[in-house]
Amino acid sequence: MLQSLLLPFKEIGFSGFLDIIFMTLLIYTLLVWSKRTRAAFVLTGILIVAGVYLLARQFSLNLTAAIFEQFFAVILIALVVIFQGELRYFFERIAVWSLNRRILRKEMVRLTREEVEILVRTLTDLARDRTGALVVIRGSDMMVRHLEGGQECGGRLSEALLKSLFDSHSIGHDGAVVVKENLISKFSVQLPLSKNMKKLGNRGTRHAAALGLTELCDALCVVVSEERGTISITRNGEFTEIDKPEQLAQILEEFYRDINPKNDPKEWERPFQKNWRDKLIALSLSVALWFVLVNGSKTAYRTLSIPIEYSDLPAGLEVDAVLPQNVDVTFRGVRRSFYFIRQNQIEISVPLKPEKGPQRVRLGLGQMSFPKNLVLETIEPNLVEIVVGEAEKETPKPDN
Repeated sequence: MLQSLLLPFKEIGFSGFLDIIFMTLLIYTLLVWSKRTRAAFVLTGILIVAGVYLLARQFSLNLTAAIFEQFFAVILIALVVIFQGELRYFFERIAVWSLNRRILRKEMVRLTREEVEILVRTLTDLARDRTGALVVIRGSDMMVRHLEGGQECGGRLSEALLKSLFDSHSIGHDGAVVVKENLISKFSVQLPLSKNMKKLGNRGTRHAAALGLTELCDALCVVVSEERGTISITRNGEFTEIDKPEQLAQILEEFYRDINPKNDPKEWERPFQKNWRDKLIALSLSVALWFVLVNGSKTAYRTLSIPIEYSDLPAGLEVDAVLPQNVDVTFRGVRRSFYFIRQNQIEISVPLKPEKGPQRVRLGLGQMSFPKNLVLETIEPNLVEIVVGEAEKETPKPDN
């Protein structure tokens, strides 16, 4: 039994294995992209519509399939228009991922404990004084196209410089400060605002800007609320409220470890330690698609036992015997043609002459009905004999 279960996987081969790995990476990227761009519901809806279309094709619902084909032509254009920004981001990630990582690995400088303490101490003081602030710490992604305006700074990260930039009398205090490595690269920067009102709740514009940026890239944003005097962290489109300075320091250190890991001989294990659910979904979908589209396109043969049916006879005649009652019919087609095939889709109907006696009929395409995507190979046996006799007359029941 185990061998029969493993048999389909033996057909994958080396090229099929590479095919599945590549599709797994692509599907996993799509899943992550859909979550970060709030396109998950749209993607789910498209998959449901695609499933209905496949079922319509399988069960020969020609009108439904034709309408869905026209629908897909329109929806493709609509999706490009609606998600043009997200699609541009997706293709940018694919194009520059390798180059981006190599450049950033060379450029990134890990913040020292002293510089982390500067950020924690400054932001804690600003929260205590109820001075609003928004600090963006660059991650591994390129985020230039998401930033608008701002002034170049290039000053070394320090408590005095941060407090002066967020002073209420400063002309740029309402914008964001961008920290790159151990420098303040820009200030008074405008960020894209999030439209996710469920996560924002009653938070203000700074929180909307922080959430909006972290929905589009892997930067980390620290927000100080001037109304409540609290500190919040946004990363990967999620809020984390900070209760104490030690928690903020820990999150900052973990962030820098994630985007700029040390050379570790076990670094290859890192991709297998996170997002297990999405990765398993991507792998399962890739394997299923390979079996349906690739393995399912290979030629296969299948033999079915089909009962002999016959046409109606006039009154007074009936069929006494059918020899044989079933025949073995072998079909050829691509493997996926047999996935949903049902025996009642195949019929053999023999026309009978209205006369008594044995009638021999050689079976062929003329007596058969089967799905168009199958090819008839053989019928064994291809000669049947049907014996027609006189129907028994019913004896009338006596009247009481």
